[in-house]
Amino acid sequence: MNKTEFIGKVSESIGADTAQAANVVNAVLDAVTEVVASGDSLAIPGFGTFRTVKRPERTARNPQTGATMTVPEHITPVFKAGKRFRDAVKG
Repeated sequence: MNKTEFIGKVSESIGADTAQAANVVNAVLDAVTEVVASGDSLAIPGFGTFRTVKRPERTARNPQTGATMTVPEHITPVFKAGKRFRDAVKG
């Protein structure tokens, strides 16, 4: 499913037109991005938690050449699924 199909599903679910659903979906995604980018975490009970983690600098190996290289320290987003979401996916 892509974003357009997801917006269509949200539109059906809330009984609104596609433009309104697109505004809602975009607003939610923008808010999640803004919160996580600021360094805060966002916990949605039953669904999951969005947060960032700091990955330390490390040494890696290029598989094609075998040369070692340094991967710089960086911050990356992480999502941890909540119990209800995990159970729903399990079936």
